[in-house]
Amino acid sequence: MRRWLVGGAIVVVLIAAALAVNGFRGRLGWTANPQTPDAIAALIAPAMRWTLPEGEGPHPVALLLSGCDGPRTNLDRLAVELAEAGRASVLVDSHGPRGLDEAQLWRLVCAGQLLNGTERAADIAVTLAGLRDRPEIDSTRVVLIGVSHGGWTTLDYLAMARAGTLPPLLTEWPEEIAADPLAGIRGTVLYYPYCGPASLGASAPLPSELSYRFLLVEGDAIAGERSCLTVAGRLLADKADVAVTLYKGVTHGFDVREKSFLS
Repeated sequence: MRRWLVGGAIVVVLIAAALAVNGFRGRLGWTANPQTPDAIAALIAPAMRWTLPEGEGPHPVALLLSGCDGPRTNLDRLAVELAEAGRASVLVDSHGPRGLDEAQLWRLVCAGQLLNGTERAADIAVTLAGLRDRPEIDSTRVVLIGVSHGGWTTLDYLAMARAGTLPPLLTEWPEEIAADPLAGIRGTVLYYPYCGPASLGASAPLPSELSYRFLLVEGDAIAGERSCLTVAGRLLADKADVAVTLYKGVTHGFDVREKSFLS
């Protein structure tokens, strides 16, 4: 019996170690099949959902990046609210075009085993580049709005852009933003983002010239808020424009009306 227990414990440890290593693979650059910016743009552009305010523009714009389970109605509602405030938005669907909304594959994204934040940052890069081709959009007034996994993605993109490090799913920066991957970005809004050990943006320097708005949950059991508070404190020390709202009595995904089974 003892041998069985010891053997089972070893198997559990090995599986946990394998999951941890795979969770860090994107951050460490162990990523297969990097693609050209044009290839990634061709993949995700058809699934983008644009919402424009009234008037000709050009309009300031927000990039909306969903949580690990893919786009939900919270981002659709937010897009409407932004339009009412005179802002355009584009919902960047990183899941559907890659088949990650099929067969519950999004759960592997939530577990950090597929398309982690460092990898998904490529989608931000190609979307920013695409803004230059839309005359109704003011590409010099951009805000990144990331929800949970989308917040992880946003922080990782900002850290890589500041350092000049290429997101691992890209073979090169898109030509339109190659000179400055941060050009046009004014700030970010982060809904209960993941700031844990696998997040590059949680430990690497972030651009201090941007505005940061953290919307966190006290006692968040999915993406602990304490590490994000540490990130916010580091940004404040760098003289960045930072605001933190800590919600009590709610949980991770408080703005999402529909809940997935076992979510």
